[in-house]
Amino acid sequence: MRRLALALCLLALLCPAAAATTLRELQQQGHLEVRSEIQASDPLVPGQRARLILEISVDTWFTGGTRIALPEVPGLVLLQTEQFASNASATRNGQTWVVQRWAIDVYPQRPGRFTIPPLRLRLQVNGGGAGDVAGELFSPPANLQATLPAALEPLESWVAAPAFSVTQRFDRDLEGLQVGDAFERRIEFEAADVMAMMLPTVAARDIEGLAAYPAPPVLEDSNNRGQMRAARSRSISYVMQAPGDYELPALRFAWWDTRDATLREVELPAIRFSVGAVAARTGAHATPRVDGRAAITALAAALVVALVLRLATRYLPLSRMLAATRAAAHWLAALRRPALPPRLNPGNRNAE
Repeated sequence: MRRLALALCLLALLCPAAAATTLRELQQQGHLEVRSEIQASDPLVPGQRARLILEISVDTWFTGGTRIALPEVPGLVLLQTEQFASNASATRNGQTWVVQRWAIDVYPQRPGRFTIPPLRLRLQVNGGGAGDVAGELFSPPANLQATLPAALEPLESWVAAPAFSVTQRFDRDLEGLQVGDAFERRIEFEAADVMAMMLPTVAARDIEGLAAYPAPPVLEDSNNRGQMRAARSRSISYVMQAPGDYELPALRFAWWDTRDATLREVELPAIRFSVGAVAARTGAHATPRVDGRAAITALAAALVVALVLRLATRYLPLSRMLAATRAAAHWLAALRRPALPPRLNPGNRNAE
């Protein structure tokens, strides 16, 4: 009996996970660990990215996917931009552990101290003799501090990133514009370590004599092994409504360079152009001009008709006079008929 009890004790020591049926029990027995830490620069300013690193370790292996539920924290934006964990292995006390590292992007929206509450994790691991063990665990809370440097105090907005640029382009040359013409202005922002929704917006300012028609912004985010790139573009179409000299004002954007904690300014120069009045129109809309030859022909025809009518009324009976009048009318109509083919474009069946 004593030998059986000793054997059971040795078995429990060698296979302690066999008795665990929940993730919590595995964690309490030291076979499953969850850690969390904040990776952030100092100082960390509002709008700058920090990272919450979650490390989940087990001394067996994972048998299912891991799901992370992000809480809502006032003053913070939490985003899971990486859909897959970084997998690794580690040796602890001579035993191999399997490790998952998850990165959550954290953006403070204002200065202050923040506490990220425990995140709910759903996972599944091998529990030894108990087979697969699935359930929920919670990560430890994490603290975060954001400060506002004196250089940023007078500003309303800025981009906090290691790289930031803004460019503009036009779909046509702005020389020789006339009333009724139009052009499109496209402004593009690019930055690293931010989301596209955090990049500046450009309003279509009202300028007398120009009609502005902004298009919805186009946002694009990409993530390549933790290297985030964001792009935001805005197109504005301008229609010339009145002649004159115009200027699209310069645009300036504040950039907090996180590489050296320095405030910089990115600027788009002012654009100046002139709009001329519309030139006199020709063709169908031109002012009609009197053709001298046609006028002489019409006058001669009128005189001939008048002479025929006078002679007819004096020397012809009524029936013959009416016939002569009809003949004169047909002759006059023939003179007025334009010398054009019955179809302006004989090769086009639709040009009747």
